[in-house]
Amino acid sequence: MSDEPLRIPLPRRLTVLLALVAVALVPWTLYLTFTLPSRHVTIHYDLAWVGFDVALAASFAATAWAAFRGSRWLVALAAVTATMLCCDAWFDIVTSQGGGEMWEAVAEAVFAELPLAAVCAFIVYDAETFLAATVTRFRR
Repeated sequence: MSDEPLRIPLPRRLTVLLALVAVALVPWTLYLTFTLPSRHVTIHYDLAWVGFDVALAASFAATAWAAFRGSRWLVALAAVTATMLCCDAWFDIVTSQGGGEMWEAVAEAVFAELPLAAVCAFIVYDAETFLAATVTRFRR
């Protein structure tokens, strides 16, 4: 991947907004650290996980479609899928009851979710490398 600046720079307001959100998340996270209960029961726990898994399946399908078609969306979709897999692994582990349930979540993370996330990250890296090489060839 190149450190070369984007050809079409983002508006300065947008970059400032993104930086401000990053800074604002620090005190917000500290606030949540000290105010959220360690236990919270919700009636929509199952819906949250089913919804997330449906979105993850859609992300996999879209990434596969983009790879099959050679679409320019491949990099973004593979990055989204990798991110969702890492989030899935994290929340599976931290929301498990402990004991056997926790070890099952850890095993799923180690043997399925994180390796698949690494494959998606490699797709992102490889696609970026390919695109960078293509741009370099066309500049000559």
